[in-house]
Amino acid sequence: MVELIPEGRVTSYGAIARYLGTGRSSRMVGWAMNASHTCGRYIPAHRVVNRNGLLTGKHCFGGENAMAQLLASEGVQVDGDQIIDFKRHFWDPALELDIS
Repeated sequence: MVELIPEGRVTSYGAIARYLGTGRSSRMVGWAMNASHTCGRYIPAHRVVNRNGLLTGKHCFGGENAMAQLLASEGVQVDGDQIIDFKRHFWDPALELDIS
């Protein structure tokens, strides 16, 4: 599902968990994002942040500013680990993906 997040958009661990039908397991989504670099294909885990737009997973990207730089390269501005205009960039899989 994370592979479907468009460039320049972000979602939250909780939004992914709710979409998957496990709304109270956002931490598990976080662990999955942490391990995504080992799956053998590119997963844009940098597009997944906490519910307030904070880059809480930035330590998993191999550098203090790597996650922010990846987002900036897609047009998402970050200031002090906070996504600027988070609501505008937020991508809700429950609204954007039709599973029917």
